[in-house]
Amino acid sequence: MKHSPPLGLSRRRVEQLLSDTKHDRSAASRIDVLSRRFVGRSYQPNPLIGSADTAEVFTASLDGFDCVTYIETILALARASSVDDFTDWLRKIRYERGRIQWDRRNHYMTLWIRNNVRAGIIRPVSMPAVPILRMERVLNVVPGLDPQPTRVKCVPKPAVPRLEPYLQTGDLIFFVSIRKHLDVFHAGIIVRDGKKVFMRHASRSNGFVVEQELSEFLKANRMAGVIVMRPQGVTRRVAVSH
Repeated sequence: MKHSPPLGLSRRRVEQLLSDTKHDRSAASRIDVLSRRFVGRSYQPNPLIGSADTAEVFTASLDGFDCVTYIETILALARASSVDDFTDWLRKIRYERGRIQWDRRNHYMTLWIRNNVRAGIIRPVSMPAVPILRMERVLNVVPGLDPQPTRVKCVPKPAVPRLEPYLQTGDLIFFVSIRKHLDVFHAGIIVRDGKKVFMRHASRSNGFVVEQELSEFLKANRMAGVIVMRPQGVTRRVAVSH
């Protein structure tokens, strides 16, 4: 099925980004380069268009992000071999089975994770000897959606220092809320520099995409724990027209 171009898409900018990373063979390297390009880009609250009462509009703007659309955009760019490939991956990452409908959007991050694991886009990170906290919650904070029961498995916050040796550049990290009707309240991309672990994320409090030490974010925010996912390794050949 052929889809219309998403709202806000700049083909030229996507072509340039793909061209700039055509020699980066690993997904982690591409995610590192691409996520760095957007540091300083503005934070945009509620950047997607659609609701229970409004038709969903597929968007692909590179001008501003919230924490989820930042991750989605970087992940889709890292997997893409062309502009059309980028929009196809973005659609598949954002929507259940790639169907552009508001009720098929991965509104909750446990659903986002589950659907993208099923699609082979991400996978859990093996972390021997790191404790896991298991919780059951009923999610009900999205107006217009029926309450959704979910199971959350995360590394409890006090154990995150034991998790850090397993983290790699390109990993996705999700912060589990202490609120009983919400699963995840924020997400970012891990970047490793030797023993130091940083996170790039679209920060509401700062107003733009930032890079900061993961330990700083952990100290500043209350949370139940974290979930870490690793993008599946993809080798791509980029053919970009000029």
